[in-house]
Amino acid sequence: MGKRVELMKTQDIRIVILRIEGTNCEDETARAFSRLGAKPEIIHLKQLLGIDVSEKNKRSLSDYQCLMIPGGFSAGDYVRSGAIFSARMKGALGKELKEFVEKGYPVGGICNGFQILVELGLLPALDETMPDSPTASLRQNDSARFECRHVYLKQENTECAWTKNIPNKKILEMPVAHGEGNFTLPSGLKEEQLKKLEENGQIVFRYSDVSGNTNAGYPWNPNGAISNIAGICNPKGNVFGMMPHPERVFDSWTHSAPGRRNVGTTGDGRAVFESVLEYIKEMF
Repeated sequence: MGKRVELMKTQDIRIVILRIEGTNCEDETARAFSRLGAKPEIIHLKQLLGIDVSEKNKRSLSDYQCLMIPGGFSAGDYVRSGAIFSARMKGALGKELKEFVEKGYPVGGICNGFQILVELGLLPALDETMPDSPTASLRQNDSARFECRHVYLKQENTECAWTKNIPNKKILEMPVAHGEGNFTLPSGLKEEQLKKLEENGQIVFRYSDVSGNTNAGYPWNPNGAISNIAGICNPKGNVFGMMPHPERVFDSWTHSAPGRRNVGTTGDGRAVFESVLEYIKEMF
C-alpha cells in the first residue's frame, strides 16, 4: 500500500491580506478566513517591501500560502482604480509575485483587489503569467455613477481554486460597491480575447437576473461589463478576481433578498473562502 498523504490542516494555512492607504475591506476579509479556522494576517505593503518597518515587522510573501487583496479605494483611486497599488507591487515584488503564482499558490482580489490584479497583468493573463502592461481594464460604469446594491451572479467555472465548492451554474446573491467595474478588453481584440476567456474556462461569474439569464442588461449588470463578466481567473485557475463582495455575505442575514436572509445559515459568499482553503490543503 502507498503511503498516506497528510493534508495541510486549515489552522496551518497562512493568508496575507495586503493593504495600503485607502483599502477598507481587509477586516471583513480576514474575519471570513478566521471563522473557517485559517490564519489571516493583515499587513501593510511596506512590511513586504521592508520599508520604514522594524525587523520584527518585516514579512515575506513566501511566509504565506495565499495572497488576498481586499476592496476599498487604494491610494484614493488616483490615476485609475488600482494603478498606484499595482505599480508599487510590481516595481518591488514583481519577480517574487510571479514565482508565487507560477508555483500554484492562490491569489485573490475583490473589487479594488480585482482592479489591482488586472493592472498587474495577473488577470486575465491570456498569454503569460504577468505581462509588462495590463491586457484588460475595469473602466467607469456605464451608468457613470457609483453602484452600491446587491446583484445576482451565475457561477460559470467549477475548476477555479476559488469556486470549486460552488455547484455549477448556481445563482448567487452578493453586493457590489464600485464606480469602475466595467470589465473591458482591448478594441480590435475584443472578440478574439473573449473567445479565449471562454475556451480557457476563465469566466468565473457573470451578472444575471434572478432566473439566471446572463444576457440581462442594467440594472442586473450594474456596470456594462462585456459579456456580463463579474469575475475571472487566470488559465491555471489560481489567480481570481471579482467585483462583487463575497466577504459581505459570509452569513445569510446580511443578504438583501428575504428568501436568503435566514439567521444562522450560510451566506452565498462563504463558499468562495471555503473553496480556496480546500484547494490549498489539496495542493500543498
